[in-house]
Amino acid sequence: MSATRVLVLNSGSSSLKYQLLDMSDGSRLAAGLVERIGEGASRLKHSPLAAGGAARETTGRIDDHEAALRAVAEELSRDGLGLDSPELAAIGHRVVHGGRSFTEPTVVDDAVLAEIERLIPVAPLHNPANLTGIRTARALRPDLPQVAVFDTAFHTTMPEAAARYAIDVRTADEHRIRRYGFHGTSHAYVSRETARLLGRAPQDVNVIVLHLGNGASASAVEKGRCVDTSMGLTPLEGLVMGTRSGDMDPAVIFHLARVGGMSMDEIDTLLNKKSGLIGLCGDNDMREIRRRIDEGGADAAQAQLAFDIYIHRLKKYIGAYYAVLGRVDAVVFTAGVGENAAPVREAAVRGLEGLGLAVDDRLNAVRSAEPRLISPEGARVAVAVVPTDEELEIADQTYALVGGGNA
Repeated sequence: MSATRVLVLNSGSSSLKYQLLDMSDGSRLAAGLVERIGEGASRLKHSPLAAGGAARETTGRIDDHEAALRAVAEELSRDGLGLDSPELAAIGHRVVHGGRSFTEPTVVDDAVLAEIERLIPVAPLHNPANLTGIRTARALRPDLPQVAVFDTAFHTTMPEAAARYAIDVRTADEHRIRRYGFHGTSHAYVSRETARLLGRAPQDVNVIVLHLGNGASASAVEKGRCVDTSMGLTPLEGLVMGTRSGDMDPAVIFHLARVGGMSMDEIDTLLNKKSGLIGLCGDNDMREIRRRIDEGGADAAQAQLAFDIYIHRLKKYIGAYYAVLGRVDAVVFTAGVGENAAPVREAAVRGLEGLGLAVDDRLNAVRSAEPRLISPEGARVAVAVVPTDEELEIADQTYALVGGGNA
């Protein structure tokens, strides 16, 4: 029997997202989420996509990630898709930070685990959870290839001029301070799918990718390779996000510490969890912000200001990456906000007609799960919406690396 299935795991600090895909045709067999791991009110939501059955939900305490993965395995077994299946070729893991060590998907061994652990200081919120997921999966299926797919890998092609901060080189090297970028699996998938939408090869097009979700990042992709991206050492840099500030004067931190009397932990929490849209207007959901604007009323002005700041930063990055690339074939929107918020897309390119950018109002208003152009016919630069599929990208990279695993 040919092994063509890949289980994709995305382990968070208290959650475990998963999808099981059949790489013979890219179909999804099952998907789900375990949340609030280690809490009394843990919940597992499972969807048997291949069987077409109803989604199932169970509640009750799930102590740790090992228990979570065992619970997932039981749900998959109920659908005849268990982890012991000979059709399972590999398990692919999302790992947020690979530093400079990992530039491509990597089969996990003890040395790889040690290096991911060494990178914890530059990804303290993400890499520990990713490691837990890998170790748990290895314990359950020690015979199966475990593949780490890194968020940072797509961005390792950035030239030094884009990746370096202008600080003392020795200090930067000693503490591994440079711009790594994140959301790499999304940027890789979306830039490639945009080329396909245009009917061209990835190496023939230059694309600006705008991954706009609660976390948001932009990238400049030249002939299929990333040459710049908005996130840096951490996911804090760059665009205005749901709860993150994005770009700001670093001296704000000194000011808050010296004048505001805030601790480093308090400033960290402020910039990562209490800034961005939620800090500006109290909402980090773009749908709610647009509702407040559209309905008017007492709090509409604050929502409008948050929206305007969000769009201003987005336009700056579009213009900057246009300059970096020199020639742009497409600007593409993806992720939750990018795929669904037509007002964001319209506002982001409004006034950029001189750069060849515009949207067709009718096309922009269409809601669809399919890749599509929203620019007017004959536009000099295509504006597109391409739904991201990070799980498929991780599965593709995993399956390509193991060569069909046990096939």
